[in-house]
Amino acid sequence: MAKELIELYAKREQTPGIAFSEDTDWQRDFELRFPYEETEDQLRSSREIKEDMQSPRPMDRLLCGDVGVGKTEVALRAAFKAITDGYQVAFLVPTTILALQHYQTILERMESFPIRAAMLSRFASSKEIKSAVEGIKKGTVDLAVGTHRLLQKDIQFKKLGLLIVDEEQRFGVAHKEKLKEKFPNVDVLTLSATPIPRTLNMAMSGIRDMSTIENPPIDRQPVQTYVVEYDEAMVKNAIRRELSRGGQVYYLHNRVETIQRAAQRVQEMVPDARIEIAHGQMKEEELSAVWKRLVDGECDILVCTTIIETGVDVPNCNTLIVEDADHLGLAQLYQIRGRVGRSSRRAFAWFLFRKDKVLTEVSTKRLSAIRDFTSFGSGFKIAMRDMQIRGAGSVLSARQSGHIQNVGYDTYIRILEKAVRDEQGLPPLEEPKECRIDLQISAYIPESYIEDNENRIEMYKKIADITCKEDFDEVVEELRDRFGPLPECVKVLCEISSLRSNASRLGITDIRSRDGTVYLYNDHFTDEQVKYAVAEIPGKVYYAAKGKRYLAIDMKIEEEKLQPIFQVVDVLRDHKAEGEKEKTHD
Repeated sequence: MAKELIELYAKREQTPGIAFSEDTDWQRDFELRFPYEETEDQLRSSREIKEDMQSPRPMDRLLCGDVGVGKTEVALRAAFKAITDGYQVAFLVPTTILALQHYQTILERMESFPIRAAMLSRFASSKEIKSAVEGIKKGTVDLAVGTHRLLQKDIQFKKLGLLIVDEEQRFGVAHKEKLKEKFPNVDVLTLSATPIPRTLNMAMSGIRDMSTIENPPIDRQPVQTYVVEYDEAMVKNAIRRELSRGGQVYYLHNRVETIQRAAQRVQEMVPDARIEIAHGQMKEEELSAVWKRLVDGECDILVCTTIIETGVDVPNCNTLIVEDADHLGLAQLYQIRGRVGRSSRRAFAWFLFRKDKVLTEVSTKRLSAIRDFTSFGSGFKIAMRDMQIRGAGSVLSARQSGHIQNVGYDTYIRILEKAVRDEQGLPPLEEPKECRIDLQISAYIPESYIEDNENRIEMYKKIADITCKEDFDEVVEELRDRFGPLPECVKVLCEISSLRSNASRLGITDIRSRDGTVYLYNDHFTDEQVKYAVAEIPGKVYYAAKGKRYLAIDMKIEEEKLQPIFQVVDVLRDHKAEGEKEKTHD
């Protein structure tokens, strides 16, 4: 698959894409008909997507935003733009429920325009599917929304211009790349609240572009989240509290074979409640009728499996109870929690695990993350934490996650880049040498400052990743905020990391202190650089010995700390910048 994906991405890079037209009056009219007020993030994301679509390069953009923040509306604006330019749109979704919801939204939003949409899922009759397949082939269907049915061989688009993939974490790599392979010049927009590690990795490493929506809709409140042992009295109180305010409840029991018994248990807790059951093995007519009764308020408690994870929008459901939450993935937990709190009313989510059960380390991390990340815009943070727990995954394989902590993220990316260049027959990139620092000074994180080993290792990694002043300030602020005022040895550790990064960019390979003298090694120091440094920093001495060139600075590092070294590095950097500026001017 590595070879196939390399060929696919190379082909997409070399193939001219579709340069869509600028916004028309129809486009502006369509957007003005949106019944809600757009958030700033929605408008910005829509603008970024349109700019990509108007570019001749094939778009490959990830739109990341929490459930309920309006990703679908942004996607529909892109779809409308493609359709009014004479192209077809494929809207790929993972479940029949989500396909039905999107189809209804599309019909409602586009009813005033001569646009034909079709749905391909098990909720559609064989006659409707046959008509849709013919319309897609002839070009009379402008927008096709469907599940994996859209990927089958009999689906032949006449003029596909845009592919939208919703809830991309629910698809395998082969599925997602299939339409790209058939249409290498098609624009691709991927939607997700919690992108899988592989997709997030690609977005963060620049292989894909990314837009984010963090602003919540007006009056939306964060979901109150609890992670606790199962207790029947507590569950009963949570259900009764929701029903007493006229709301509805999701009770998630993710085993079809025992879901009837779970529903009976819930019925015994609240005998007067109207209870329905929903799971993926039900017939479409039966399942559709359950959703209708839920939406119409004829059901008080829906005992269900994870079928509610995507697409169910019932604003009156504002209490969620999940049994055996430790069996579910982090992104899955986050998606499921997004099913409640979709109105201005305060919502509650209870993630339960069996009493006296010893949780695994991974389960503990997942449940801690879902408890900690409750604010709006947490989907991206959840995905980042998921990438830490599961690994970043391989960009060029079917594995969408995988542990990389043994080699580290940066090393992993370098190995991956080398493999790609080898496959493409390109020479290996020359890796910049990292500056080694050996100073006789205390620089570490004491256990008395950060007691937890995991948190201490996490902060060591963040400190090691400092590359600029902004990074330095951000890390120092996080340390101060989470653990209190910085001890001197921690502050010095941050300064050393910043110094290493600055020195590496200047080609300095070694900074070490011996007997009151600090040495800065660089095999490529020029006489001009050295003269400049000596003139700007009085009292410094320059040596050249055994083929190695270095600056030697008389200082007692313990007393004067790192400031004089920073001064030397700053002087050399300024000199280099002036030289490059003059060269550019010439």
